Amino acid sequence: MTRCLILFVLVVNHAVAQPEQLRKSIYFDGGSYFIDEFQVKELSDWLDSIPNLLEKYEIQLISHTDPIGGKRYNQWLSRMRSEAVLQLLMEKDIPERLIHIKDWGLENPVYANDNWQGRVMNRRVDVIVHPVAF
Repeated sequence: MTRCLILFVLVVNHAVAQPEQLRKSIYFDGGSYFIDEFQVKELSDWLDSIPNLLEKYEIQLISHTDPIGGKRYNQWLSRMRSEAVLQLLMEKDIPERLIHIKDWGLENPVYANDNWQGRVMNRRVDVIVHPVAF
């Protein structure tokens, strides 16, 4: 009887498992939305490594900043960063309809902004590739 119960639990856990997302972060200097050539190549190579990217996935761009410069400035900077990444994706012939953008600006930081290292890590756009659910 115990064997059947364990098998049932394994099947149930497997059925509710969510597909894994793929993530690549693009980092920026303070106050900048310039993407250096090294990161452009890394992003391009990463996207090229995803089989059936255009048929099976959607892309989400999530942009963050550090708090330096105030709320309005960082909302603008966040948008400029996501637009810079959007342009790179469109240059790779990824249709804009597959790309969704969320600009957080200085809100909702992932890393602590009370130290230099945390602020550096918050200056980024996360490119997240999600499988399309049918």
